[in-house]
Amino acid sequence: MEIRKVQITGGSSYIVSLPKQWIKSANIQKNDPVGLIVQPDGSLLITPKIDGEAVRRTRVFEVGATTDRTYLLRLLVGAYITGFTAIRIESKGRLPPFVLQLVREFTQMAIGQEVVGETDSSITIKDLLNPAEMPFENTIKRMHVLARGMQQDAVAAVRGRDAALARSVIDRDTEVDRLHWLVARQDNLILTDTTLSRRMGIPVNQAAYYFQVSRIIERIADHATRVAYNALILIEFDPDPETLDLIDAASTLSLEIFTWSMEAFHTGDLKKANATLQKVRDLEERTREINTRALQSEAVAAIPVGQIADSIRRIGEYSGDICENVINHIVGQEA
Repeated sequence: MEIRKVQITGGSSYIVSLPKQWIKSANIQKNDPVGLIVQPDGSLLITPKIDGEAVRRTRVFEVGATTDRTYLLRLLVGAYITGFTAIRIESKGRLPPFVLQLVREFTQMAIGQEVVGETDSSITIKDLLNPAEMPFENTIKRMHVLARGMQQDAVAAVRGRDAALARSVIDRDTEVDRLHWLVARQDNLILTDTTLSRRMGIPVNQAAYYFQVSRIIERIADHATRVAYNALILIEFDPDPETLDLIDAASTLSLEIFTWSMEAFHTGDLKKANATLQKVRDLEERTREINTRALQSEAVAAIPVGQIADSIRRIGEYSGDICENVINHIVGQEA
């Protein structure tokens, strides 16, 4: 940190000299305007960008015939989430055929990504989505609706021994992942581009809060998917009606806790968040009943039933985590 003294000129103007190295790196010339943004903590941000134009960053990956497909996909997802506005894949020779297919899969998975240039040895993906047009709250509301519906259908698949419904739940998990990646990307963009924070009207700490909740919902959807996988296993067996009733009741309570936690999140209701946390204990008792009942069955059926009970419990616990985040965030704001 450089320390500079405030000076007075003209009897009423306060001035601070700017670091020469920063002036050169930003290519600022005499009489060029700079933007001054007062931050929530009282600090002052000085930026050469006054037109609100988004920061443009490009990430280049080199590939070859021996490049691992899964590794390349992880790199693409990482570049997307960390906020690169363009991704270019290059090869010294002709691009391997699997790369073209992988890129198309990636653009279907990641929101706003499109192929804008392609040659025999390179392919360029560009972000065409304006992040300011995708409010965090709308995305998280959509994630909540999807995750809740997935869990409802997963339990219905268990009772109805419905393989098609279970596979539908598994397929929908990708949509929740896509939305979570978008929230993660926007959070990273706000960290690297303060003008975006201003355009979206979202402080940096608020974006991090949204990301934390988004991550929890994504994990809830993962557990709904886990229930669906176990529903496929249980198709070969016939759980007794009482066990199915216990699963239904526990899942209903877990989803009520999930819904209450999201209501507390959207309204900032501290009392509701605290009351919802108390309900998690009731859910734990109900899932223990399922496990006790499952132990009376053969191991091949008891194991998937136990895993379903565990996922239902985890959905409630993750919902409790949302409530804890709400309490922490709201209390921090009040300070």
